Amino acid sequence: MSRSKNAQQDSHHQHSAPIPSRRSKQALVAAVGVAMTLALSGCNDDSDGAADKATPAAESKAPTSAGSPQPSSPGTADSSAPANPSGDQPLVAGWQTQARQDHHFRYDVPAKSEKWKVFDQDISLSYTDKAGKPIVVMTGVSNYREGGCASTPNPKTFGEAGKGQLATVGTTGGGKDGTLQENARNWAGNWGFAAFGGEDHKPKIKVSQAKPWKRGGIDGYTATATVTVTNRPSKCVPATAVVHSIAQKLPDGTMHGWVIYADQGVPNALTAAEIEKIMNTVRSTDS
Repeated sequence: MSRSKNAQQDSHHQHSAPIPSRRSKQALVAAVGVAMTLALSGCNDDSDGAADKATPAAESKAPTSAGSPQPSSPGTADSSAPANPSGDQPLVAGWQTQARQDHHFRYDVPAKSEKWKVFDQDISLSYTDKAGKPIVVMTGVSNYREGGCASTPNPKTFGEAGKGQLATVGTTGGGKDGTLQENARNWAGNWGFAAFGGEDHKPKIKVSQAKPWKRGGIDGYTATATVTVTNRPSKCVPATAVVHSIAQKLPDGTMHGWVIYADQGVPNALTAAEIEKIMNTVRSTDS
C-alpha cells in the first residue's frame, strides 16, 4: 500500500499550511467522517511554533501536479541515517531510536532487519491539498516495510511515491490553540483522513475520546482514530487502518504531537500489541 509523501529538509522554516476554510476552528474530529477538522495547534510540523503562518510547499521542489511524484533530494531519505540521532539508547534491546528535538519527543522502532527505516530527523513527510500545499506534515519519521504495491487511497500526495509502507511514525505540531485533548483527537483524525483518502476520497473515521498519557516524562493525552478506507484502487490498499496520537504541551505553551498510522487487515500489518510496544517507548527528550 502506498501513501506517497513529500520528503524534504525541514530547515526550521516549514510552517503550518491552512486547513480548507470549510472546517470550523472549534470542530472536533468526531466529524471527520464528513470533512477533516482543523487541527487546533496546527496539525503540520511547525518548528518555529508559528501555527498561524501559511507557507506553500517548497517552490524549488513542488511537482507539476498534486498527484505527480516529486523525487526526494539526494540523501534526504537515506536508510543509513543514524539509528540513534540523539545518542540516546533504545528502551528495547536491538531497536532503533528516533527523535525530534523541536517537538521534544523520542521513541524507538524495531531493527532494520524487521523492515523498519529511520529517516534523518529533519526530513519532512507530508500530504497536500488541491493547491499542492501541505495540510499535514511530520518530522522525526520512521517507516515500516517500504516497498510494495504502488496504489494510494489519496491522490493528493507527492514525493516518496510508490514506497508502499505499511506504517509511518513521526512528530508534528507547534501551535498554541485549543486544549491538549482537542489536539490529540485532531492529530489522530487528520492523519487518518489525509493518509487514507483525503478530500477526494473521504475515509470514514471514528475518533476516541482523549485519555491521559503520563509516562516517559510526558504529561499529556492520547487518542485513537479507526479508519474505514473508501477508495481501494487495488487490493494493496487496506480496508481499514488505525491512527494513534500522543499530545504534550511545552512550558512555552506550544503543543506537540507524536503520531503512528498503520494499515490493518493486510499481510505483515502491525498488530495492536506491536503498536502498543512502540508507543510504550515514547518519551520526552527532556526526560
